[in-house]
Amino acid sequence: MSLSATKFVHPITAPPSTRSSDKPLFSTFFGSNHTKLRFNKPIVAAQRRSSSAASTSSPVVAVSDVVKEKKLKSASNLLITKEEGLVLYEDMILGRFFEDMCAQMYYRGKMFGFVHLYNGQEAVSTGFIKFLKKEDYVVSTYRDHVHALSKGVPAREVMSELFGKATGCCRGQGGSMHMFSKQHNLLGGFAFIGEGIPVATGAAFSSKYRREVLKEPGADEVTLAFFGDGTCNNGQFYECLNMAALWKLPIVFVVENNLWAIGMSHLRATSDPQIWKKGPAFGMPGIHVDGMDVLKVREVAKEAIERARRGEGPTLVECETYRFRGHSLADPDELRDPAEKAHYAGRDPITALKKYLFDNKLASEQELKAIDKKIEELLDEAVEFADESPLPPRSQLLENVFADPKGFGIGPDGKYRCEDPKFTQGTAHV
Repeated sequence: MSLSATKFVHPITAPPSTRSSDKPLFSTFFGSNHTKLRFNKPIVAAQRRSSSAASTSSPVVAVSDVVKEKKLKSASNLLITKEEGLVLYEDMILGRFFEDMCAQMYYRGKMFGFVHLYNGQEAVSTGFIKFLKKEDYVVSTYRDHVHALSKGVPAREVMSELFGKATGCCRGQGGSMHMFSKQHNLLGGFAFIGEGIPVATGAAFSSKYRREVLKEPGADEVTLAFFGDGTCNNGQFYECLNMAALWKLPIVFVVENNLWAIGMSHLRATSDPQIWKKGPAFGMPGIHVDGMDVLKVREVAKEAIERARRGEGPTLVECETYRFRGHSLADPDELRDPAEKAHYAGRDPITALKKYLFDNKLASEQELKAIDKKIEELLDEAVEFADESPLPPRSQLLENVFADPKGFGIGPDGKYRCEDPKFTQGTAHV
């Protein structure tokens, strides 16, 4: 499979009578086949007030051959340099190997609760987050481990958080679905779908306010809001798209459309499966990109992030991807058609990137194996660190619960109430 930007195929459709509930329709790519990326052309008020007939030709945007056309005009046809390619590969390998290690640790009883893995979707996290500055914000979902790693949170801190240890990025109080790092501007993973979108919108508003009202120099942060296809049927999604477009907030809404909302096929869950089309409905560009191709994702991310940083407003990007494992590690994954899973396994984004690097002589097999070994050693150390780290002290129980640190959690004597032997009197001990 080539990673060069090729024209997307027409969506595969079938009459309703031919669709089977137990054999969900799937395609290589069911998104748009428009031929231009029109990020910079504004949707003027007159266009928004046009008739319904005219609205069918509104400036809907989608990914296509424009990436290739841009590159062909340059001195080189290569989409990335050797250094960029190795950075992308290392980040994607870190995400894949980390999640594989999580599965091992989960089944060994080192992790508890729900753990949702990211295998197969690495091109989205790497393609977007590696274009951010340290000051930019990322808001994630319950599938947040790899977003945290791409944003720079050390693997040992993420692993420790999964182990519920005090050395985790949330001191063991967040767990798998609540990764957070103030230092890296990771504003959290969220257990409920749609929770993070208003938080991301608020972060983007804060950036705009500090830049335009407080006149803070260098306040040009961009926020990425990640969420899945199932979230796009929730109210928060529409409300925040409206607000972001109305105020031209510096935010990119990134839909990780892995085609399944837990056990519900995306094609059976929404009246129009092409999520990117919801962007122009709110006056922002809507882009559909192959989320299994890190180079295509990277080109779209560059345009959308730079557009937001220039003050031109939000963008909705639908990345069509696929998760290789079940919804969580507790999911036996019996609902998806084996043929569908095999089809997308053949489009593994890491395998595709390796092929591009080899075909264009950007990396040797020895160089990539050295990266693999480096990541394996890093993760072995992360597991050892997490395993040996202490559990959170009992006194931490009520921290980060109340805004006032001297509120309910601390008694008149200045000591934590939970340290009082009578604190849990009459309650069940777990």
